Amino acid sequence: MSYAKFKPKFSIITVVFNNENTITDTIRSVAAQSYGEVEYIIVDGKSTDKTLQRIAEHRSDITQLVSEPDKGIYDAMNKGIALANGDVIGFINADDMYAHHEVLQKVADAFEQNEVDAVYGDLCYVSSEDTASIVRYWRSSPFRRGMFSFGWCPPHPTFFVKKAVYQRYGCFDLDYRIAADVELMMRFLEKYSISAKYIEGVLVKMRMGGTTNKNLANVLKQNREILNALRLHGLPSNLLLFAARKLVSRVKQFITRPAQVAVER
Repeated sequence: MSYAKFKPKFSIITVVFNNENTITDTIRSVAAQSYGEVEYIIVDGKSTDKTLQRIAEHRSDITQLVSEPDKGIYDAMNKGIALANGDVIGFINADDMYAHHEVLQKVADAFEQNEVDAVYGDLCYVSSEDTASIVRYWRSSPFRRGMFSFGWCPPHPTFFVKKAVYQRYGCFDLDYRIAADVELMMRFLEKYSISAKYIEGVLVKMRMGGTTNKNLANVLKQNREILNALRLHGLPSNLLLFAARKLVSRVKQFITRPAQVAVER
């Protein structure tokens, strides 16, 4: 296949459980994308609130809907991968939304113009009450081997990967309860050396209060799992250096701001 002519069909996957207050914004942000070659898959964990009612209100914007009990977020994500028919898979969480209407077009252009297996960009954490209010700016950077040992990883909701990569190197490892996304990106980039293109600019807005960052215990648990993944994949795992670099990175995220972020509600 010639990469210059590669115009991907996207499979965008949202996994959700009891997110009645935010799922509508997520669905609308996918439906509003200008890029036409998109299938949208929602994997619901058998929600008990009004999530399914909200989804039903936008059923025409959804290609596939599954609602059944699962073993957690990463199990649901693996179900979504199994359902995907597109060339490129991306995840947008039920608390998140695309930053503007041209996100998927921008990502498609990057795939078309570069010989890569993955594309990723930047992310903003926003206030859960006011999604125009930026709390943290996660500016990523081009990948270099060994960066995961220093606490670096792409923002997962901006990480778009060819389906063939999942088929070749596996899906989310359910042994990781809170850092399977980091382990997967580490596995793809560090262990298997897939090619990736960083595109500067905010692609996703994420509401504050997600599972990983909702309390200190979860942050510590995630870091322990990441260190375990580093050791598993034969990468340096100095605890003090890892913690120091990650702390510096997080502080910068609260201080710096992007030049411009499109506001869409």
